Amino acid sequence: MVSTHKLKSVDFYRKIPRDLTEASLSGAGLSIIAALSMMFLFGMELNDYLTISTSTSVIVDRSPDGESLRIDFNISFPVLSCEFASVDVSDVLGTNRLNITKTVRKYPIDINLKPIGSEFYSGPISRDVKHDDDFDEEYTEGSVQINSHNFERISLRHPILVVNFFAPWCYWSKRLKPSWEKAAKIIRERYDPEVDGRIVVGKVDCTENIVFCKRNHIQGFPSIRIFRKGSDIRDDHGLHEHESYYGDRDTESLVKAMENLIEPIQLDSQKMALGEKPSNLSDVAKMPAPLAGGCRIEGFVRVKKVPGNLVIAARSGAHSFDASQMNMSHIISHLMFGKKVSAALMDDMRQWLPYLGGNHDRLSGRAYITHTDASNANITIEHYIQVVKTEVITRRYSLEHQLVEEYEYTAHSSLVHSLDVPVAKFHFDPSPMQISITETSKSFSHFITSVCAIIGGVFTVAGILDSLLHNTIRMMKKVDLGKNF
Repeated sequence: MVSTHKLKSVDFYRKIPRDLTEASLSGAGLSIIAALSMMFLFGMELNDYLTISTSTSVIVDRSPDGESLRIDFNISFPVLSCEFASVDVSDVLGTNRLNITKTVRKYPIDINLKPIGSEFYSGPISRDVKHDDDFDEEYTEGSVQINSHNFERISLRHPILVVNFFAPWCYWSKRLKPSWEKAAKIIRERYDPEVDGRIVVGKVDCTENIVFCKRNHIQGFPSIRIFRKGSDIRDDHGLHEHESYYGDRDTESLVKAMENLIEPIQLDSQKMALGEKPSNLSDVAKMPAPLAGGCRIEGFVRVKKVPGNLVIAARSGAHSFDASQMNMSHIISHLMFGKKVSAALMDDMRQWLPYLGGNHDRLSGRAYITHTDASNANITIEHYIQVVKTEVITRRYSLEHQLVEEYEYTAHSSLVHSLDVPVAKFHFDPSPMQISITETSKSFSHFITSVCAIIGGVFTVAGILDSLLHNTIRMMKKVDLGKNF
C-alpha cells in the first residue's frame, strides 16, 4: 500500500498554517471585487451558452422532395362559372396539362363570395362532341323562340323544357343549329306540345337576350339546359336549379336524349308533377347546371422546379366564349409553394420569424378586380412570382438536427389586354439556389472550460493585484520609517 506520507507528497495545494497568514483590508476589498467579477462573468457566459445563434448561407437547392414543387391555392372568381373553369399547368420543358381535376375542387359562389350548394362537378368539357357530318342549311326550324317574357309561362306549362342558349357568331352554335332544329322538329311531330304537352324544345339568342342569359349563368356557347316543371327554383338573386346537357350534338343523340327525358313522365306522371328528377340520362350527358355565376377554386397541383405557368381560364372543346364579356377578376385567399409550416411549429419557433413566414403567402387577401366595359374588355391578369426555398436546421429541442423547410416568394402583378379569351395567369420561377439558416450553440465542454478560465483568471489576477498592492504599502512604510530615523 502507498503510505499516507507519499500520497501527501503529490498535493498541488499545500496548506499554510492559519497562524502564519495575515489578513489585510486591501486583500478583503480585492476578494469582494473578485467574487463579484466571477459572478458577473459567469452569468454572461451562461447566457451566451443558452443563446442559439444563427448563420445564413446561400447554397444549391438540395430539396429532399426531388424535382417537383407543390402549389396550394384557394382563389375565388366572382364572375367565372364553375361549368367551364379550368386549371391548367405548363412549363418550359414542354409539359402541358389541361383541366386538372384530381386535386382541384370547385364550389359555386355568389357575387359576395359566399358558397352556394356543394362541390360542383363539371361535365366533360374537353371531350370530343359528335355533330352531324353535313352542314345542311335546308331545314325547317322546329324549336320555339324563348325570351325573358315567355320563359315563365312555357316552363310552368310543360313538364320538360330543353333550351339551347346560343350566339349567332359562335362556330359551335352554327354546327349545332341544323341538328338542333331537326331534333326539335322530330320531337314536335312525335310529341305535339298542344296535344301531348310533355316537352318543348326552345332556343335563346344570347346576343339579343343578354340579361336573360346572364341570369341563367350562360358563359359558353352553345349551352343546353334542361328545365323541369316544379323543380326550377328561383329566388331574389335569380338562382336556378336545373341541369346541363353535355352529350353528343348530332340529331340522333339529341332526339334520344329528349325521349329519355319524356319516358318517365309516361310511366309515372304524378311524380313529375311533384318535381322528382329522373336519372335516366347518363352522368356523361347530363350534369347539374351551375347555381351561380362565380366559382371558388381550391386544391393543389405539382409542377416541375422549372419556370412555368399556372393558368385558370374558361376552357371547352365544344363551346365558344365571348372574350369581351369574360371577366377574370379574382380574390386570392392563399397561394403557397411547398409544404405548409404548421401554426404550432411557427409559434414554437418565434426566433425564426425574421427568416421564416414573412413572405410565404404574399398574395393572401389580395383582390384583382376589373370591370367588363368597352375600355376594359379582354383583360388578362398576370402574376410574376419568384420562388426561393428557405431551410432552417435547428438543435433547439433535441440533440438531433430538426429540419424545417418553406418556400417564400415575391410577386408582381399586371393587367394585360389580350386578343384571345382572357385568363388569370401565374408565372412562377423557382430559384435553383436556396437559403440555408443553421442554428448553432456552444458545447457544454466549452462552457465548463470558459467557467474554469473565468474563476482561475479572476483569482490569479486578483492575487497579483493584491501582491503588488501589499508590497507597495510595505515599501512605503519602510521609506517612512527610514526618514524618521
